[in-house]
Amino acid sequence: MGMGSDMYRQQILDHYKSPRNYGELEEKTFSHAGENPMCGDEITIDVQLDEDDEVIEGVAFRGDGCAISQASASMLSGELQGMTVEEMQDLDRDDVIDMLGVDISPMRVKCAVLAEKVVQDGADIYEGEKQLEKTTTEDDEE
Repeated sequence: MGMGSDMYRQQILDHYKSPRNYGELEEKTFSHAGENPMCGDEITIDVQLDEDDEVIEGVAFRGDGCAISQASASMLSGELQGMTVEEMQDLDRDDVIDMLGVDISPMRVKCAVLAEKVVQDGADIYEGEKQLEKTTTEDDEE
């Protein structure tokens, strides 16, 4: 791995120390929370959609947890803006791990994908496809 992985670690630390889009949206279409009990990660994500409920116009998140969960939420909050809801729903763990750019141990995958799962569940709940108080990575089959 050498140099490359250090740079990526740097990127994760950077997002962890100064997360992008941290906070709350004043106008949000939906908001959803989730947790990864094993690691103690918690994340709440606010999403604002365009008037057709098709494109993600704004994303904010707040939470607490390990560097990977928070960096993932921070990076994702940037990536999601301008995406359609459909594109967002198509994201999977590999997309998130690629985005983080570092090899993640199986234990850490739950930390990495928490934000992605929270925002996808949030959209499903908003669209009436799911009923869920809170997303938790405990339900992972993997």
